[in-house]
Amino acid sequence: MLRSIVSMKNYDLGARDGRIGHVVEFYFDDARWTLRYLVARAGSWFTGNLALLSPHVLGKPDDSMKSVPVDLTREQVRGSPSPETDKPVSRQFEADYYRYFGWPYYWVGPYTWGPSPFPISPLGPKEDGHFRPEDSGEEKAKGDPHLRSTDEVTGYHIEARDGSIGHIEDFLYDDRDWSIRYLVADTRNWWPGKKVLLPPDWIGDIRWLGRIVEADALREEIRNAPEFDPSAPITPEFESRLEKYYASLSRLVG
Repeated sequence: MLRSIVSMKNYDLGARDGRIGHVVEFYFDDARWTLRYLVARAGSWFTGNLALLSPHVLGKPDDSMKSVPVDLTREQVRGSPSPETDKPVSRQFEADYYRYFGWPYYWVGPYTWGPSPFPISPLGPKEDGHFRPEDSGEEKAKGDPHLRSTDEVTGYHIEARDGSIGHIEDFLYDDRDWSIRYLVADTRNWWPGKKVLLPPDWIGDIRWLGRIVEADALREEIRNAPEFDPSAPITPEFESRLEKYYASLSRLVG
C-alpha cells in the first residue's frame, strides 16, 4: 500500500508498554530512495526528546486511530543510541544503533534492507535494553550514509530540463519495503497547475544548498503526467496509467 509522508505526521507511536510520542518526520536514503528511520518526538521521559525508530520495529499504521505500533518497550527506546540533533546521522551512529538491536546492516548486502528485500528483526533487541559502548566493537563503520530529511526536501523547487515547474510537496512510500515510490510535485508554476507524481528514476541531482531537485524531463512532459488527487485512493488502474506514461518516456532515465 502506498502511504503519504505528510499524512503520517503527528501519528501517535505506541510501544509495548505505553506511548512513546508522535511522528515528526522521516530520514530517507537518497541512494536507494528508501525510508530508513522514523523521527519521533518522545517528550520529557526520553533524554534528547527526539528518537529514531527503524521500520524493523514499526507495525502497520492504524489510520482510524492515527497511530503506529512500535515493537519495543519504552526502556529499549530509552537505552538506544541517541543521535546528535544538530548533526547529520553518521554511519558510525547507524552501526551502533543496528548492533544495539541485533539487526543486519541495511548497507551490506544485495537487497534494499541488506540481506533482505524487507525490514526484518531476526535477532531482536537486547534483553536488558541498554546500549554499551563496547557493543560497537573495535571496527568503526565509515562512509556517508546518504540520509536526508523528508522535512528538509519538502518545498524544494523542481527544475526540469527547460526551466522551473513547481516544488516537492510530499512523498509516497510503499509500506511493505518502505521504498519511496513517488515524489509528489505541485506544478504551480503552470496555470492552473496540478499535482503529479514523479518516480525517483526521474530525479537527477539534488542541489542541497540551492534547495533544488533536478528532474530529467521537460516541463511539458511533467505537466502531461496523470493528475494526482491526494484526497483520492491510489487505485491499481491509476498506477497502471502512471506506469504506462513513465514507460513511454523511459528514454529520459539515466
